[in-house]
Amino acid sequence: MDTLITNQSELRHRGFRALTEALGWVNAVRFLRQYEPGAGNYTEERRALLPDWDAETLVREARKLREPREPGA
Repeated sequence: MDTLITNQSELRHRGFRALTEALGWVNAVRFLRQYEPGAGNYTEERRALLPDWDAETLVREARKLREPREPGA
C-alpha cells in the first residue's frame, strides 16, 4: 500500500488492525506497551551523568576496561 494516510485517527485504526491481524490482540497490546513516551530531558540527564571527555580520552578509558585485571584488585 503506497497511499499516504493523512487522517491520524484512520492511521491509528489501520495500524492497530494490521498489528492485531499479524500478532493477535494480546501480542499487539504487548508490542505497543513497549513504546510509551519517556519523561524528562535526555540531553540534560546525559550531560549530568556522563563525563565531558574528548574522543582521545574516551578511547583511552575504554581500552583500560578491556585490560585484564589482577586477581584481588
